[in-house]
Amino acid sequence: MAKLKKVFVCQECGHESIRWMGKCPSCNEWNTMVEEIKEQDSPAGSKAGQKITGISRPVTLEEVSTREEARQSTGLEELNRVLGGGVVSGSLILIGGDPGIGKSTLILQICEALGRDDNKVLYASGEESVQQIKMRANRLGVTSPNLHLVAETNIDIIMAHVESLKPKFLMIDSIQTMFNPLLSSAPGSVTQVREVTSTLMRLAKRTNMTIFVVGHVTKEGAIAGPRVLEHMVDTVLYFEGDRHHIYRILRGVKNRFGSTNEIGIFEMGDRGLVEIMNPSEHLLSERTRGMSGSAVLCSLEGTRPMLVEVQALVSTTAFGMPRRMATGIDHNRVVLLMAVLEKKVGMRLYDQDAYVNVAGGIKIDEPAADLAVVCAIASSFRNIPMDHHLCIMGEVGLTGEVRGISQVEKRILECKKLGFKTCLIPKANLRGLDRIRDIEIIAVDTVAEALNAVL
Repeated sequence: MAKLKKVFVCQECGHESIRWMGKCPSCNEWNTMVEEIKEQDSPAGSKAGQKITGISRPVTLEEVSTREEARQSTGLEELNRVLGGGVVSGSLILIGGDPGIGKSTLILQICEALGRDDNKVLYASGEESVQQIKMRANRLGVTSPNLHLVAETNIDIIMAHVESLKPKFLMIDSIQTMFNPLLSSAPGSVTQVREVTSTLMRLAKRTNMTIFVVGHVTKEGAIAGPRVLEHMVDTVLYFEGDRHHIYRILRGVKNRFGSTNEIGIFEMGDRGLVEIMNPSEHLLSERTRGMSGSAVLCSLEGTRPMLVEVQALVSTTAFGMPRRMATGIDHNRVVLLMAVLEKKVGMRLYDQDAYVNVAGGIKIDEPAADLAVVCAIASSFRNIPMDHHLCIMGEVGLTGEVRGISQVEKRILECKKLGFKTCLIPKANLRGLDRIRDIEIIAVDTVAEALNAVL
C-alpha cells in the first residue's frame, strides 16, 4: 500500500527536502521551497535479484537502421524554418513566452493550417472557455472544421477525449494549468508539471501524435516550473518581442530534429501573426537619411542574414557619472567598445552619456555587431552622418583590431540584394570575395582605419 509523506519541493529546480529551508541547496534560490504531499510506493516486490522481464534487448550500432524523419508543414514557413523543415510525428514541442506576446494566437493559427490538410486537431485550453477561443478564431479567420475545442484542466479527462477522438495533433494551453487528480499538489507546482508532461510525452511516443504545449515564463524569462520540463520535451521554442513593437521572434533553444540557430520573424496585426519573409526590408523601411549616429549591420541568425539599424546617441552628461544604456544589445559590450574608442582612438567619452539601440525591437548577440556599434557611437559623438548605402560588420578586439567574422560572403550578397553600395568588413575576410561584383568592399585592420573610412 502506498504511503503518504510530506516533502518540501523547490519550485525552481525540483529539489526535494524532508524539511523546509529558506535557500534551496541545489539552485541557490530563496523562498522557493513549498510543502507537497508525495506518495511513497511500498518496497514489496522490489527485492534484489528479482527477474526482469521485457521485450527490449541490447543491439549493436550496426544493427540499427536509420531513416529520414517525415515532416509535415505547419502552414507557416517561418515556423517550419525554426523546427527544421516542419513537425516530426510523435514529437513534443514546448512554446514559451511573456504574457500577451501571442502564444495562443500562434497555436490557433497552427491549428487552422493543420486542419486544412484533413488532420484532426484537439485544442485543450485550461485558461479560456470555448466561447473565448471562438471569439479569437473569428478575429483570426480560423474556420477549420477539423478543429475540436475543449476547456479542461484534468489531464485524465483530456486523455479520454484523445482516446475517443483520436486526433493527429494535440494543443495544450497551458501546461501550468493542467493537473493530475491522483496528486494532491496544486496545478503549476513542480510535481504536477513534471507528471503531466511525462504523461503527454508517453502519449506522443505511443500514438505517434504531435503535441504542442504552451508554457508560462518567469519574470527572468525562463520557462516556469522545473528545469526538467525542458529536458523532457523534444523541442523548446521561445516567443520573444516587445509588446510595444509589432515584431515577434520565434527562437529555438532546443531541437532534437534540427538546428537551434534559426529564428522566425512575425508581425503582429489585427488579424493575427503575419510572416515576414524579408525582415531586412521591413527593419530598414523607417530609416532616416543624413542622420548621425545611424549604422546598418548585417547580422546572421542561423542561416538567415538580416540587416538591422544600430542607433547611437552621445551627449554631454549633466551628472558626475555618465550614463550608459543599451537596448537590443549587451550593455557590457557597449561599455567595452566605448573603452576601446577612448584608449585606442583617443575619443573623449568619459564625460558623455551614451544610448545605443537596435531599431525594431530586435536583439543582437553576435560579435559581428561590434564594428557597427563603434561607428554609430563615433558618428554621433562627432555629429557626422555616414553614407546611407554603407553596411558595416566586424568584431572588435580589446587592442583595437578588427577581427574576422563567419559567412561574410552571404552577408555581402544580402546587402547587395537590398541596394547597398559599400560594405565595411575585416581584412581577414577579404580572401575569396573577388567574384562579388557591383558592390564596393572596404577591408580594415583596426578601428581607427574603419572610422577614417566611414567618417
